[in-house]
Amino acid sequence: MITSGGIDGYELSTDPDRLDLELVHRWLSTDAFWALGRTRETVEESARGSLNFAVYAADGDQAAYARVVTDRATFAWLCDVYVAPAHRGRGLGTWLATAIRDHLAPYRLKRVLLSTRDAHAVYAKAGFTPVPNPENFMILSAEG
Repeated sequence: MITSGGIDGYELSTDPDRLDLELVHRWLSTDAFWALGRTRETVEESARGSLNFAVYAADGDQAAYARVVTDRATFAWLCDVYVAPAHRGRGLGTWLATAIRDHLAPYRLKRVLLSTRDAHAVYAKAGFTPVPNPENFMILSAEG
């Protein structure tokens, strides 16, 4: 478990007991285009099976969330990255992605993937690049 100070009084933590999953559910199911309509049960189950990262404001309110699905040996998927609207524009997304990258570094993973529609610049600042040879990747999706 890590807890570290950050920018402008914000704090990053991996403490699962601090997570406000009701808030995370509301964020994802009502405001995140990739998770609209996601059930509370699904949010809870996905959090249980993941490494969870949260950013907290100086007043203790949760300001951001991300989770990583990983085997801790070869691969990780960074997903459900969300910064609350009131906290956007302060560099929290980049700080969160960078902290996650650094947290995963000791595992010496071959790949850490993510998918983004509109935040490429945020993740590029943390070292992410477009997938080389995207024709090598395939997907099995319930969405068709």
